[in-house]
Amino acid sequence: MANGNIQSNNPTREIVLCAQSKITNSGNSLTETTTRGPYFDAGSSKNVSALLGKTAYLNCRVKNLGNRTMSPQVSWVRHRDVHLLTVGRYTYTSDQRFRAIHQPNSEDWTLQIKYPQHRDTGVYECQISSTPHLSHFIYLTVVEPDTEIVGGPELFIDRGSTINLTCVVRNSPEPPAYIFWNHNEGIISYMSSRGGVSVSTERGETSRSVLLMQNAKPSDSGSYQCNPSNAKPANVTVHVLNGEHPEAMQHGGNQRMGPSLGALAFISYVLLAYC
Repeated sequence: MANGNIQSNNPTREIVLCAQSKITNSGNSLTETTTRGPYFDAGSSKNVSALLGKTAYLNCRVKNLGNRTMSPQVSWVRHRDVHLLTVGRYTYTSDQRFRAIHQPNSEDWTLQIKYPQHRDTGVYECQISSTPHLSHFIYLTVVEPDTEIVGGPELFIDRGSTINLTCVVRNSPEPPAYIFWNHNEGIISYMSSRGGVSVSTERGETSRSVLLMQNAKPSDSGSYQCNPSNAKPANVTVHVLNGEHPEAMQHGGNQRMGPSLGALAFISYVLLAYC
């Protein structure tokens, strides 16, 4: 019976010891969490590209900052002129394009830049006012997408051949949502009675749109424009030749005729006779 009593009491004792162990471990864990200072999320971005004139957002994620009154502050500093831009949720610059964004209980501290210009390109520092202070650097690049129609600004096409125009969009932070084609300021309709019109578009770091118009006619001559959704348009002038020579067209249809070889020889003879 005694042995039975001892065996029946042991499980209770083990439960108590286990509970005490969990309390101790949880206390140690809590102490470690509260004593460890703030730190940056390792996955935070270090390079940001922004479109010229479009709002840019620089974000750093701070872990374990705490909510106490004396918690360290998060600031944004521009390295170009070592200018303090924000502290906490407050903006410390007269440039109204800059704004501090932070939601309560959020780990994200964001610097908003409205209408970024090329001069805004450079290093920005997200800084925690701990001891020693901690820094996370982000390099902002302000880019202006470049649009080009390959082979422009003028293209000469033989009548009956295929008009093949390729539009290339470079330096865009994101692919354009769409690329429209215009002919003489009117949107090209792929369902028009003309027929033979097709467009294929590839979106990526460099986006391309190819316009094909089969069986070119003189009425297809004119100005063609490529219109990306997030970049300036590009233009090209297409001439559909009806047996003309491109050189003649470039001179308004009138070729400039120089003196004949016979005339040059006569002039040379006269000059030599008087020398």
